[in-house]
Amino acid sequence: MWTLRVRRVRSCFSCSRGCSSAPADRLELLRSFLQLCVDRYYVSPGETNSDLFQRGLSCSYGPLGTELRRNLLEQWWHSVTRDRGQVFGISTLNISQEQAGLRVVECEHVKQILDQQKSKEELIQEIQLLLQRSPAVRTNLLTGALQQFVPSLELVNRKLPFGLAETGLCFQPSSASGCSAEITQTSLVWFCSPRTSSQWLDHWTRQRLKWWKKFALSPSDFSSSEVPEQELEDAASRGVRILYRFPWGSETLETLWNRGNAELLREHKGARSKLQCRDGQKSVPHVVSISGNMDRGVMAFLSNSLQQLSREEGRQKLQQRKVLKLHPVLAPVKVALNIGRGPTVELRQVCGGLLQEFLEAKIFTWPGYLETVQTSAEQQSAKYDEMGVLFSVLISENTLENGLVQVRSRDTTIRETMHISELRNFLSRYISAAENI
Repeated sequence: MWTLRVRRVRSCFSCSRGCSSAPADRLELLRSFLQLCVDRYYVSPGETNSDLFQRGLSCSYGPLGTELRRNLLEQWWHSVTRDRGQVFGISTLNISQEQAGLRVVECEHVKQILDQQKSKEELIQEIQLLLQRSPAVRTNLLTGALQQFVPSLELVNRKLPFGLAETGLCFQPSSASGCSAEITQTSLVWFCSPRTSSQWLDHWTRQRLKWWKKFALSPSDFSSSEVPEQELEDAASRGVRILYRFPWGSETLETLWNRGNAELLREHKGARSKLQCRDGQKSVPHVVSISGNMDRGVMAFLSNSLQQLSREEGRQKLQQRKVLKLHPVLAPVKVALNIGRGPTVELRQVCGGLLQEFLEAKIFTWPGYLETVQTSAEQQSAKYDEMGVLFSVLISENTLENGLVQVRSRDTTIRETMHISELRNFLSRYISAAENI
């Protein structure tokens, strides 16, 4: 049986303080982790791409990384819209109407201006004119929600509280290079009465931390922290960060702000009468905003789920395997289909039928039976463990004769015999049960 014998490796990878390993050791673990993400189709190859991923920025994801991010966004959406009434989804434009901020400028236009034989002052004037004509891109999702506040009031009969939720790409300047980069952002903007805004901030902090820990293999790596007064945004009276402890230190996954009503008033040009709600005092609502970085969230869960397990067999060498023990709901691949001994054509036909059946049930399936490179069962299992595949199914002569298949669990490594007709219901029940925990 596999055991957590090399527990210190996992510990050193997951913490940044109080760890006895040297920085070089942690750096090597980080490199190994990033390479695993590339090798197992989570992140596309390339040093620049891996750097973006490590920094919590939007990168080029592989098939499994794309599915993991999609699963994470879907669970986030469910947690803020379906688990609580009076939260509505919105979708706003990437292009912002703000005068300041990041702008999209074609390099060719800038080059044409600089190639002109004009004075420095004239060139500056033309560049400024070009910037004014160029569209601005959004740096957050808050503004769109503030703009949608008045149209949304009729949905709630002008009663508080209620919220507006959105996900999408945003551009954020990099403090290191000065260059902008994309992140996949989530946003919940919660409108409430002024007297309850502080309590709502506490409520959403508890809810969000509980949500992150729900899917974690090591929940203690997730924490919350009050934003120091000197780091508060201009409009905010209080802030809280949801943090994850990476090998190099804690990074912010979500930020919650009690923003008051100044930004809402500014967005609607101070028209207090159209912003007032039926809360007994006809006051302008206060805003509690929750913004998250789901690209960093993807990396947090991959980092949190990585385990290195080991076993000893008599006098043989210590054997090790890496496992991505992603939560069943988040795991990109729920089941892999493979073939054993028997007539290849018939076995592949059975796999093809199962694949279609699983896809109809929205169970993401890895078609291992189509792989042309022959590998041993142990190598195949090691690959699937590193991919985070929940179950692998072996279709063999037995299946053709009596409908029996072998099912291997990622988490226990135990192989069980099951009738092929039971597979779909077994997987659906397993995933549903994990989601409801």
